[in-house]
Amino acid sequence: MTFRNMQAAMLAMLFAVSVAAAAADSTGELGSEIRTKTLANGLKVIVWPDHDIPNVALYNWFEVGARNERPGITGLSHFFEHMMFNGSKRYGPGEFDQVMEANGGANNAFTSSDVTVYQDWFPRTALEVIFDLEADRIANLAFDKEVIESERGVVYSERRLRVDNSNMGQLYEQTQATAFVAHPYQFPVIGWPSDIESWSHEDLVDYFKTYYAPNNGNLIVVGDVTPEEVFALAEEYLEPIPAQDPPKPVRTKEPEQLGERRIVIEKEAQVPLIVMAYHIGAADDPEAPALQLLLSILADGDSSRLHQRLVEQEQAAISVGSAQDEGFDPGLAWLRATVSEKADPAKVEALIDEELKKVIESGITDAELQKAKNIFLSGFWRNMQTINGKAYALGNYEVFHGDYRKLFEAPAIYDAVTKEQLQQVAKKVFRPTNRTIGVLKPVPPATPAKKG
Repeated sequence: MTFRNMQAAMLAMLFAVSVAAAAADSTGELGSEIRTKTLANGLKVIVWPDHDIPNVALYNWFEVGARNERPGITGLSHFFEHMMFNGSKRYGPGEFDQVMEANGGANNAFTSSDVTVYQDWFPRTALEVIFDLEADRIANLAFDKEVIESERGVVYSERRLRVDNSNMGQLYEQTQATAFVAHPYQFPVIGWPSDIESWSHEDLVDYFKTYYAPNNGNLIVVGDVTPEEVFALAEEYLEPIPAQDPPKPVRTKEPEQLGERRIVIEKEAQVPLIVMAYHIGAADDPEAPALQLLLSILADGDSSRLHQRLVEQEQAAISVGSAQDEGFDPGLAWLRATVSEKADPAKVEALIDEELKKVIESGITDAELQKAKNIFLSGFWRNMQTINGKAYALGNYEVFHGDYRKLFEAPAIYDAVTKEQLQQVAKKVFRPTNRTIGVLKPVPPATPAKKG
């Protein structure tokens, strides 16, 4: 037996043992100490005690993102990601970070098309301080004109960095805007330039009141705490914040795509880029695990099919990759390739199509499926070793799957996926009529105008 085969066998054995452990855990071990409480104002609090180290991870998930925006106010969710650190009734601009750091903590936040999540990491000795900070910015966020204009400039600079001056960022944005014709997933999370320039004070106040209400949030606390002390602090600091009328639901459904769409961007660049976006289901779609494993087989690592074919064999691409949207509504599965400098983008596209056709017609191998499952499982259990990983996973399953308990069913669900299911998903998803192709075509630099 070769070393590679021995390694695969060991990983397969680890997978089987871990799945068995997960099955046992679901009956009352891993996660059995988790407690939940919904406050009178509608905020749901989930606590997972973990006493390995004297630290705490706190994730506050608000169910607001680009899908809740409309033309004229795109980018507001991301803007509030910035504003929430810039002053409230008791803490002035910059003081949130100062107090956090003085107590040994750190923080961050992220915004997607579906959620905005605020993250705090700190020693357990700072627990009450953090609750005070969080409560004050939710209840009493300042809308200072100078701060708003300053952050507007920061966000615009971020847009230039991540989109306007990023070839791949611009290609992704334009492809996504083309793939969706009705659903607000067409809006970029960072916002369109003209909207960033024109948000009004009234837009900000109304949006914050609607979406940053406690009944639109989920508070996840993991670490060296007890549920009782967390619930007591939540009742003291967060429960007095009044609930608001629930946000209006997003009712728009994207119509079925009936033909391939294409977009070509021509701009100065060193190499061509290609992205392919295929419509898929929402995060809780039963086919999502099979699709994740399939994308891993296609584009995860040097042994993936697309890397081997495009990068190693044909030398037509410098790199390949994939991504899978996980949202409240049906999203996109992405394949991407950075084309070699002298290669033809049309050839790269044809090679990708050939590999997709092979999967559709012939399926995948046992070894490929096992490798993909091993990758998922190793990542799953690695995340379960940290309070940060646990906090993210709990929130993700509570928000997108409707129940954090489904987190502990995931290993067994992925283990049960078959080759036949992957082939079925490939046939359903990778249809030319179901995709939008974006190509970035390099053009020569503009020639400076002659003087005189």
